[in-house]
Amino acid sequence: SCASALLGLAGQPKLQKYIKEELSQYGIGTFTSGLLASAAVTPIYVGVTNPLSRLEVIMQTSKIDGKAIGVIEACKEVANDSKQFGLRGVFRGQGLGIAKGILSLTAFHQGRIWLTDAFRSHNISNGSYTPKVGSA
Repeated sequence: SCASALLGLAGQPKLQKYIKEELSQYGIGTFTSGLLASAAVTPIYVGVTNPLSRLEVIMQTSKIDGKAIGVIEACKEVANDSKQFGLRGVFRGQGLGIAKGILSLTAFHQGRIWLTDAFRSHNISNGSYTPKVGSA
C-alpha cells in the first residue's frame, strides 16, 4: 500500500540515518538507530492503516454459511465502536500490532542493510565494483 511504502520503505531509512547521525556520539549503532526509527514510524503507520484493517476483520469474521457483512455494515460497526468506546473502539488490540510492526520493520531493514553490505563486499572482492574514495 502507499502508506506502507511511504512510511516503512522511505520514511524509516531516512529517520534511521538522522537518528544515527544525531546519536552517534553516544555509541548508537545501526541496529539501535533502526529500532528507534521503527518505533517512531510504526505507530503512525498503524494509525493510518488500522481503520481499513478493522473493516477487513469485521467483514472476515462473519459466518461463512450466513449473510456476508458488506462494507456499509462494517463501517456502521466501526462507527458504533467509536461512539461506544471512543478511539479505543477503533484501535483496540493494536498495542501488540505496534510491537510486532516495530520488530518486523527493524528486521526487514536490518536484513536489507546486511544484504547490501554483503553484495557490495562480494563485488569489491571479485573486482566487479570499485568503490569511490571515501565510501564503502
